[in-house]
Amino acid sequence: MHRPLDWMKQSLRGAKQHFGTRSNGGLLPVALAALTPIFAALILATVAAAPGAREASAAASTPAPTRAAAPPSQPQAAPPRRTEWGSQAPSADARLIADWAFHSGDHGKRAVVVVDKKNAKVYVFNPEGTLQGAAPALLGSAIGDHTVPGVGDKPIAQVRPEERTTPAGRFVAEMGVNAGGEDVVWVDYDAAVSMHRVRPTVKAERRLQRLASPTAADNRISYGCINLPVAFYEQVLSPAVRASGAVVYVLPETQPAAALFGARPVPSEKLAKGL
Repeated sequence: MHRPLDWMKQSLRGAKQHFGTRSNGGLLPVALAALTPIFAALILATVAAAPGAREASAAASTPAPTRAAAPPSQPQAAPPRRTEWGSQAPSADARLIADWAFHSGDHGKRAVVVVDKKNAKVYVFNPEGTLQGAAPALLGSAIGDHTVPGVGDKPIAQVRPEERTTPAGRFVAEMGVNAGGEDVVWVDYDAAVSMHRVRPTVKAERRLQRLASPTAADNRISYGCINLPVAFYEQVLSPAVRASGAVVYVLPETQPAAALFGARPVPSEKLAKGL
């Protein structure tokens, strides 16, 4: 197949051969004059048909595309963090539940309180996962993770020894006032279970001595409430709950903690180092 310009060259060559090659006079000037408009039209058509010409024409007639505005940058989620325990040596269950609470976001950006019943220890973390303090605690004298139905409505003198449990589970803490007008942190209001300052009103119970002892074996003395050292309650727990609210995780003593809370160990490689 011949290109259009090749065809015009051949046509011109044929005209010269037919009409002669004389440069002055004769039929050649007349023939060339007659063919000039045809050649001009063919040249214009050839130029317009060229790929480069089509692209240039399209570029000139088509509006330049506009780039869509970039979506506003979203803040990057903070990497999962391991809870910071300072000099404390928590039990495996306490570390598991605290790490899981922060890694999963179960705490809802509130402070976290872990009550380790087996070791009679309470830990308070700020919403970022840094330990604010730890202290021994006195707990319900009866072993068990359940709440006896209706126990919260009974006068304290009618609560039987086997009903004096500290229930396990996840609770949203609330500041409140007990029947004596003392401020407390409610763990389970319906069951009348709270966290409060230790009250050494009955000397025979030796509550202060129990808190100070190095073992957890003698820390089961209450009717179900969680008794704390006065300074710890006033300087650590109460300020944390008032500042951001808190989720209290009371670890069980009759079943695995992971099963109760639906928690799974957080792989160390998924946790950022430090805070």
